[in-house]
Amino acid sequence: MRVLIINIFGIGDVLFTTPLISNLKAAYPDSYIGYLCNRRTSPLLERNPHIARIFVYERDQLNAVRQKSQLEYWGALGELVIDIRKERFDIVLDVSLNSFMGFIGWAAGIPKRIGFNYKGRGFFLNKQIFLAGYQDRHVVEYYLDLLAEISVPVSQQRMEFPLTVQDIQWAEQFVQENCAMGTGPIIGLVPGGGESWGKDARYKRWPAQCFSKLADKLIEKLEAQIILMGACLEANLCREVVHGMNYPCIDVCGKTSLSQFAALTKQCVLMVVNDGGPLHVAVAAGAKTVSIFGPVDEVVYGPYPIEGQKVLKKNIACQPCYRQFRRASCDHIRCLNELSVDEVFEKVAEFL
Repeated sequence: MRVLIINIFGIGDVLFTTPLISNLKAAYPDSYIGYLCNRRTSPLLERNPHIARIFVYERDQLNAVRQKSQLEYWGALGELVIDIRKERFDIVLDVSLNSFMGFIGWAAGIPKRIGFNYKGRGFFLNKQIFLAGYQDRHVVEYYLDLLAEISVPVSQQRMEFPLTVQDIQWAEQFVQENCAMGTGPIIGLVPGGGESWGKDARYKRWPAQCFSKLADKLIEKLEAQIILMGACLEANLCREVVHGMNYPCIDVCGKTSLSQFAALTKQCVLMVVNDGGPLHVAVAAGAKTVSIFGPVDEVVYGPYPIEGQKVLKKNIACQPCYRQFRRASCDHIRCLNELSVDEVFEKVAEFL
């Protein structure tokens, strides 16, 4: 069996497909699995032993080529399709909800094309599963539904982000060099939440000044050693947290690779994170988390499985307001702005 999985969404979404991959490999150990994703998420899959080949589809890059030359655009797209066709895949499992991705599977000559038909976008699929949207259960479980179409049983549901010996050794050495003098628990804080929401990312972030006050309180009450983490684009946000603190902390925001970030989360007793890709990386790597949710429904997009993880939210009437892949217009963001430092601290202390 030669299977291509298509998912061009963000880090969390790609991790949501890892239970699908592991169950597929458990049922068919000799299967050949390819994956079509974007460049930002490809590092998640490079170390996955179940993935034989990664194909990269970078929409913004291709659109830039199209603005320059239609001929070059179709040439670049044709190269991708030919590259996929050469692998002679039998099946495509398409979770992109994107008719153009369905076209790529069809153009690559893949005979069995399975995926979700959302808003009529599944017309290139020859096995369509109707989808009105993700609600009432986790996205992981929706993805696992696809396995029934190829008679693959579901035996495990945990996300996976395999770490190399080098990643683990790097994280251990980092902690030895930077946290050796302390005696309290090592707690990681991620004030950002990944890049998926772009300019609207602030709608998923607990305020930076709250992270500053939480870090100070963890140090005062628990003698905690605080490590600030995040992506390069969140470096200014982490600096804002540092400047708002009364005590020193370790700031590695933008200074780690994705796999180093994952390994470092396992060295922490606990991670305090916003909803977003970093949360799911931490969970997939095996870390314990307290996650803060605002507009997004944690039942659908929260840590998975929930065992060993804690979710904190304000529980106001308008929460969650992100439904059917759209965020409601909101200027107050009360679900996050009214969540107090004491409430988060109590959840962390309860966890510890």
